[in-house]
Amino acid sequence: MISVIIPCYNHAWAIGACLRSVFAQTEKDLEVIVVDDGSTDDLDTALAPWKDRIRLFRQAKAGGPAARNRGFRESKGELVIFCDADIIFIPEALAKMRDALVANPGAAYAYGSFRFGWKLFRLQAFDAEALKRENYIHTTCLMRRETFPGFDESLKRFQDWDLWLTMLERGHVGVWIPEELLRVQTSPGRISRWLPKFLHRVPWARLHYRPAAIAEYEAAADIVRKKHHLT
Repeated sequence: MISVIIPCYNHAWAIGACLRSVFAQTEKDLEVIVVDDGSTDDLDTALAPWKDRIRLFRQAKAGGPAARNRGFRESKGELVIFCDADIIFIPEALAKMRDALVANPGAAYAYGSFRFGWKLFRLQAFDAEALKRENYIHTTCLMRRETFPGFDESLKRFQDWDLWLTMLERGHVGVWIPEELLRVQTSPGRISRWLPKFLHRVPWARLHYRPAAIAEYEAAADIVRKKHHLT
C-alpha cells in the first residue's frame, strides 16, 4: 500500500484538485491522509466530498515538517509520499514511481520532473555531488517507509533538501523518472513561498521577490549547508 500524506494549511482553494488527481491514479492501493495544520479557511467544505475516502487529522499550527511527520506516524503503507495540497498528479504518477522502485531495489525513493506554473523543471538523474551543491529534487517523491528519517521540524525552509542530504548520509539514494509527473497549482494573487534558484537571475522576479526575500532564502540554505558540513 502507498500512503499519500497531504499536509494542509489554508489550502481550501487547492486541495479539491489535488485529491481528484490522487483518486484518479491508476494505482488504487492507497491510503490518503490529510493533516490540517491549524487552517483558518473553509477547509471542511473543500474536504466534504472526500470525507469518506480520507483520514483527517487536525493539529494546532506547527508547520509543514511537523504536519508531514504527524501524517507519517499515522500512516501504514510500505511506500510513502508527501504530497503538498497544491500538487496535481498525472494519472500514472504513483504507478510509475512504484515501478521505478521495484526496478531499482537499491533506491530509497523515486522522483520525476514537475511543472511550476509555466516553468518545467526536468531535474536530472540522481547525483550525490550535485545534491550537495543545491536541492534539485521536489518534496513529492515516493519513498520506502524504512528509509524515511523524519523531517527536521526546527527548519523553516529547505526541509526537503535536508531530508535528502540526511538520507544520503545514511547511504540512501534516489532514482529519477525522466517524465513530468506532477504540477504545482498557482492561483491569481498567490505567490509561492518556494523560490526557485533560477529566479535569482530573472529581472522580472524582483516584482514578486524583494532582495530581502532572496537574502532570507540564501541564509536558510546556509543553515542546511552548515548542518551537513557542506561549507
